[in-house]
Formats: sequence, C-alpha cells, structure tokens
Amino acid sequence: QVQLVESGGGLVQAGGSLRLSCAAFGNIFSTDIMAWYRQPPGKARELMASITYGGQTWYESSVSARSSVSRDNAKNTMYLQMNNVNPHDTGVYWCNLQRQSSGSTFHFWGQGTQVTVSS
Repeated sequence: QVQLVESGGGLVQAGGSLRLSCAAFGNIFSTDIMAWYRQPPGKARELMASITYGGQTWYESSVSARSSVSRDNAKNTMYLQMNNVNPHDTGVYWCNLQRQSSGSTFHFWGQGTQVTVSS
C-alpha cells in the first residue's frame, strides 16, 4: 500500500510560480511511475506530467514549456514547478503513483491540493 501526500497549493498570482510536492509513504519500486494530474473547475481530471524512477519525463503540451517535474528517490518525493501561471491553471492538483504488478495496473492517489490563480 502506498500513501501520497501533496503540499504546496494555495493562491498564486497570475504570472507567478507554484511548486507542489508529493511525498510517498510505503514501499516504492523502481518501476513505479509518478505523475501530476489536475482537474479544472467543472472539467475532468487530466494528466499533466509524469516521471519514471530513472527521471524520464513526459509533459502535456499546454504546460511543457513552463513546467518541470522532478523526483527525489531518496526522499520518495516528487515535485512540480510551474512558472508563468495563469487563471487556466486553477484547479485541484493530484499526485498519482502507477504500479504494474502481476499483469495489472494499480493507481494510488493523493488527497489533492487546490491551486487558485488570481488575475
């Protein structure tokens, strides 16, 4: 079992930056992929960025130029740095860990953290 705890959300002014953290508790495997999702108000949750244990990253196109996801395996913590935020970045940000085991895919989720960007 894995528990994920996000931190760092809150109110951010447009044009500013946000930094989120996701601490993972439990046994973390080198095959686990960690990711950030977000859910804008009234919309579905969407994948923003992911990172493998080895540091390989993927970004959704609308955030790739101003976002950076990183991972400290010694601390079992993932980070999201997003610069030049705008009101469209408002939403609940979720930390996710994806695990493959015995041919099945398991997802673990954090509790979510609210980010509000004011114009």
